[in-house]
Amino acid sequence: MKLIVNLPALNEGGNIRETIKKIPKSFEGISKILIQVIDDGSTDNTVEVAKKAGADIIISHGRNLGLGKMFSTMRDSAIKNNADILVNIDADGQFNPKDIQKIIDPILKGKADIVSADRFSENSAKDIPFAKDKLNRLAAWIVGSSLDYPVADLTCGFRAHNLESLLRLNTPIGFTYTQETIIDAIGKNLRIIWVPVNVTYHTTRKSRVVKTIWKYVNNSMKIIIKAFRDIRPMKFFGWPGLGLLVLSSIALILFLIRYLPEMQFEANRNYLFTSIALFLIGLQFVIFALIADMVKNSRILTEELLYKERKKLYKK
Repeated sequence: MKLIVNLPALNEGGNIRETIKKIPKSFEGISKILIQVIDDGSTDNTVEVAKKAGADIIISHGRNLGLGKMFSTMRDSAIKNNADILVNIDADGQFNPKDIQKIIDPILKGKADIVSADRFSENSAKDIPFAKDKLNRLAAWIVGSSLDYPVADLTCGFRAHNLESLLRLNTPIGFTYTQETIIDAIGKNLRIIWVPVNVTYHTTRKSRVVKTIWKYVNNSMKIIIKAFRDIRPMKFFGWPGLGLLVLSSIALILFLIRYLPEMQFEANRNYLFTSIALFLIGLQFVIFALIADMVKNSRILTEELLYKERKKLYKK
């Protein structure tokens, strides 16, 4: 079994050497280990330090393209380099590389396609900002409730993927891949397991992804809503549509109850107009649900073709 340990890096010249050196030289069930660094346009000496520290594969974007593009790059490289398992771990050292064994074990045992570190279920991430902690927990609860799948940690980047998941997952389009890929994996019925780990946040370090809390919330909600729309279109459009149709029926019944005894239309017309408006809007939602479901089925066929194309890149 070949394992590629990937480190996404942006100006990590001061941290990446120590992180690479801490990666164990062997893991149970793994015959070959490669260390891969994806440099996202660093302006410091990240690439040089990574080379000297022993990185086997270094890919540089040349400019900052974001975590979504970094995921696409690391996935394609892992497939081309015949990886059986790809582990992504932050280059800044907030996660312990010794926990990689815990992350890959469920995949080695055939119990999971994706394994994510869990910062919240059993532990409280040390020094994590209060707002970030609560918002991450809330996002995981929203997605898990919406998709009927227990989600422990939606945004953690410390993850392991088997080959099947790498071939199946779509290319992220958002500012980060963490949320999109979990939602995408749930939609594709991939098996996801969360493994509790300890993590220490650097209190003096400014996030390169989260510029402000409000921007983070705004971007996250856009990703979650779009993904939910694409993965569960009947639920996303259908339930609101049915709800509006029910309200329309109630308004119509109220109109009839008030109108029929004395036949006074003017006094009760608002009930009828409300019923008609709710019916038309509800009907539109139901039509949207049916159209979106057809689009989803078409997208599944396209994704199957992409899966087969990616699989051609993987040769034992």
